[in-house]
Amino acid sequence: MVENNPQTLDALFHALSDPTRRSMLQALARQPHKVGELAAPFEMSLAAASKHIKVLEHAGLVRREISGRTHTCHLEAMPMHAGLEWIRHYERFWNSRLDALEALLRADDAARPVPAPVPPQRRKRKKKE
Repeated sequence: MVENNPQTLDALFHALSDPTRRSMLQALARQPHKVGELAAPFEMSLAAASKHIKVLEHAGLVRREISGRTHTCHLEAMPMHAGLEWIRHYERFWNSRLDALEALLRADDAARPVPAPVPPQRRKRKKKE
C-alpha cells in the first residue's frame, strides 16, 4: 500500500486542481516538452508557466532537466498512485454502503405482498339512437 502522507496528498491534489496544470500533464504524458512549449497553448508568460511547473515539481509530477538555458520537463506519474489509492479507499467505503442499501431495498421489496393483477374492464358501448 502507498503511504498517504498528508503533505504529499495536499501537494498532489493542489497540483491537479488547476486546469492549466492538468493540461500540461496531458501534454507531458505524450512526450517531454520545453517550458515554452508547455506555455504556448495558454496566454501566459514563461514566468507564469514556470510557476505552474514548480507546483507540479513540488508534487513530484514533473522532473525538469536543464541543459544550458533550455528547461525540458518530463512527466513523473508515480506520485499519482498515492492519490489513486486514497480515492480507492473511499470508493470501497461507498461501494460497501451502496451494497448495504441495495440489500435493504431488496429485503423491503421481498417483504411486501404482491397485489393480485386487476383484470382489464371492458368498456360498454353506447347504443346508437
